[in-house]
Parts: sequence; C-alpha cells; structure tokens
Amino acid sequence: MLAYISRRVLLMIPTILGILFISFVIVQFAPGGPVERVLAQLQGLDSGANSRFSGGGGDLGAAVQSQALDSRYRGAQGLDPKFIAELEKQFGFDKPAYERFLLMLKNYAVFDFGKSYFRDVPVLTLIGQKLPVSITLGLWMTLLSYAISIPLGIRKAVQDGSRFDTWTSAVVIVGYAIPSFLFAILLIVLFAGGSFWQIFPLRGLWSEGFSDMSWPQKIADYLWHIILPVTSMAIGAFATSTFLTKNSFLDEIRKQYVQTARMKGLAERQVLYGHMFRNAMLIVIAGFPGAFIHAFFTGSLLIESIFSLDGLGLLSFESIVNRDYPVVFANLYIFALLGLVVNLLSDLTYTWIDPRIDFETREV
Repeated sequence: MLAYISRRVLLMIPTILGILFISFVIVQFAPGGPVERVLAQLQGLDSGANSRFSGGGGDLGAAVQSQALDSRYRGAQGLDPKFIAELEKQFGFDKPAYERFLLMLKNYAVFDFGKSYFRDVPVLTLIGQKLPVSITLGLWMTLLSYAISIPLGIRKAVQDGSRFDTWTSAVVIVGYAIPSFLFAILLIVLFAGGSFWQIFPLRGLWSEGFSDMSWPQKIADYLWHIILPVTSMAIGAFATSTFLTKNSFLDEIRKQYVQTARMKGLAERQVLYGHMFRNAMLIVIAGFPGAFIHAFFTGSLLIESIFSLDGLGLLSFESIVNRDYPVVFANLYIFALLGLVVNLLSDLTYTWIDPRIDFETREV
C-alpha cells in the first residue's frame, strides 16, 4: 500500500502542473486583465490627460509609446506611459509570461499566493475568511443528503417494485430536477418574510450580538440561520446517493451468501444489517470524501448570493470577473490539490472498509 500511495502522490505533481499551465495559457489569451480594469476605472475621469500627448510639439518618443500602449490596452488613450509601466510592474506584467509562470510555481510550492490585486490582503487570509461559510454549507449538505439517501435507498431496495419504491423514485427525480436556486427563492417566499411566514432569517450565518450569546444560544442561532440555505442545496443532492444505495443493496440481495443466510433461518433484519450492510455500503461510504469536496466547492455560488453568505464560491466568481489572478489561481490550485488528495483518500477508504481490496496488484 505504501508503494501505491507513493505513486499516486508522485502523479499529483504533473497533474497539478498541467492544470496550472493550461489555466495560465488561457488567461494570457483571455480579453481584459487587471491593468485594463484599472484603466477602465480611470477612463474619462481625467480630461486633461487626453491633450497631454495629442497636441503639437509633444515628445515624439512618448507619443509613439503611448500609441503602442493604446493598441495593447483599452482605455490607455492619452495616459502617461510611465503610469502604465508602473501598473504593469505592480501586477507583475513587466516580466515575460514564462518567467511569471515559473515564479508562480516556485511560490505555490510553499503555499505563497501573494496578495489580492484589488483587496490588498494576503490571498491565504482572504480564503481563510471565506472558508467557514463554505465548510458550513458543504459539511451540512453532505451529512443531510447521506442521512436521507442511505435509509431511503435501503428501504427502496427491500421494497423494490412496490408502490413505495415507485412514488419515492418520482419524488427524488423531481427534487433532483429542481434547480437549487429556484427552491431557495421558494423557501424565502414561504418562510423568510417573502409573502407568507417569517420564521427563518434571510441572510448571514448568525444574528447581531452573536458574540454575547451563551454557547447553547450560539448553536441554536447558527442552526437557525443555515436551515434554508442547506435545505436548498440538499434538495437534489441526495438523488444520486439514494439510487446508488438502492442498486448496491439490490446487487447484494441477489448473491448466494444472502440466500444461504435466509435458508439458515436468520431474520430479515439480521440478514440485511448483519451480512449485507457492510458489503453494500462499501461504494457509498467510500465516496463520502469526494461527495463532501463536491458539495464544498461546487454548489454554493448562487446560494451564497441569494442568502448573502460570503464564501469561497462567491469569492472565486468575483475574482474571475475582476481579473484578480492571485485569488483565481490560488483557488484553482487549492481545489485541484484537494481533489487529488480526496481521490486518494477515497481509494484508501475502500481498503479500510474492505481489507480484501488490494491496490498494490493493479496499475495506477
């Protein structure tokens, strides 16, 4: 197993390099950038700048340089080339692309992500500030979806083809088909002061004066705030794991050892939970780390916006829109690294649940 883990860890290095390289190349050809964003904010605000280099008698070299900058940056017309050069130096664009990429790899190897371009805050500090929101949404959504899908999937397998199996399948499919943001809006209308009841708060993770509350009050207030956003995200999240649990149990029910246990006169509950459960739940439990990471990083953007929760999803989106490249690449690097580590943990979970599985005998 140690050799398998070592190979997987070594394979992470070229994978991360490939992800960063492709993303870096795409960014080089993408329109806009941090320099253009600053220039767009300045465009039209300094009318005197337009006449500085356009009138007769100006420095010819400066005029030529200004014209060259005009072709490189939208909004650079008439601005001092020295100012543009200072902006490029500030954002690191005074260096060739390959040099910037190598410098980024060197810094990322020690988790040095620099500062945000437009927030003047270290990127790690910024991510740390948004992390609690994303952890809250991802963890509770995963736990809630598993708490629903596992018992439901087991019962559907036991009652396969029954009326219960049919109507619950219809409900699960409909829930999966409803976009989470539409369900969030419905919950707000119904329970957050929209048109009916005002039972739950509309925004944030805690109330004013949270720091002055006792621990029981803090826990109650925290749970009170997350009920609507977590429910919105979980409405369709348990569909896949429900059918996965059902199909896994159906496969085990048809196996010979189950028939043998029944022929020995064991109770159905003893057969189900004493013999089948561990084998049937192997694939479901082993997928828990991946399910958590998926919920942690992918499902929260719209929900964060609707419920005014400032998490990593919203941070990533705003950073892409604002061309805040240190934050964009830091999020990409962390997400990719965590994804690779979680895939490895999922494999190790298989061997922990079922020691008969041996990854040493297969190729990576």
